[in-house]
Amino acid sequence: MDCFFWKTLTHYFLHLIFPGIIAFVFYRENWKKVYLIFLATMLVDLDHLFADPIFDPNRGSIGFHFLHSYYAIAVYFLMLFFKGNIRIIGIGLLLHMLTDFQDFHCWCH
Repeated sequence: MDCFFWKTLTHYFLHLIFPGIIAFVFYRENWKKVYLIFLATMLVDLDHLFADPIFDPNRGSIGFHFLHSYYAIAVYFLMLFFKGNIRIIGIGLLLHMLTDFQDFHCWCH
């Protein structure tokens, strides 16, 4: 299997399955709600609609799209210091940024 297959598999595992594992392990009593919040944080990708072209396989999201900027990531990190849903949203957004980072920087292009 080629590099693209593993890159795609890893990307979707980290976006769809791994957040479910995190929700189940750390928020067992409310894991379904937490998992849905994690999935909702993928709406951060709406900032791709403002790019031209919308998708470029040779362009990394981190530092390019405004909701993937280093300033935005700093805000997502600060969200960890709040309680409740704000913290959960921050975790989901940081997991998303980590996924996008590794997707571009840790695989062949």
